[in-house]
Amino acid sequence: MTNTSPTLSYSLEDFLLRFEQRIDRQFTEINQKLEQVNQKLYQLELGQAEIIGEIKALDQKLSGEIRALDERLSGEIKALDQKLSGEINALDQKLSGEIKTLDQKLSGEIKTLDSKVTGIDKRLDNQEFINRGVLVAVIVALLGGTAKFFGWLPVDK
Repeated sequence: MTNTSPTLSYSLEDFLLRFEQRIDRQFTEINQKLEQVNQKLYQLELGQAEIIGEIKALDQKLSGEIRALDERLSGEIKALDQKLSGEINALDQKLSGEIKTLDQKLSGEIKTLDSKVTGIDKRLDNQEFINRGVLVAVIVALLGGTAKFFGWLPVDK
């Protein structure tokens, strides 16, 4: 087995020329692909700019609608507040009047009850005086009967 080395039938210059052509073709393909990628990136940037523009337009539209809604709700809240304040004031006046009426009525009833209590108090004072007199009379009669029974008092004959 003999080892034979391959022989080159072309020169180094031809080899380098072919190598350079092959590298140029690959760089050309790479450049074309990079150009395609750059075009797609440019298209994406344009699409992104459009989307950002639409988002800004929507934001402005929504901001306007929110402001309009806020103003409308503020107006409605103020109207309801005024209406409720009026109703509260009317109820307050009505209740104040009813409280004054009840106070006057209760004052009259208290005065009537006070005079009745005073009358009953005088009657009770009289009743207590009578009860004390009757009690004293009963006690004296009992003592007298007891004394007579046991003979401490002389008996009339």
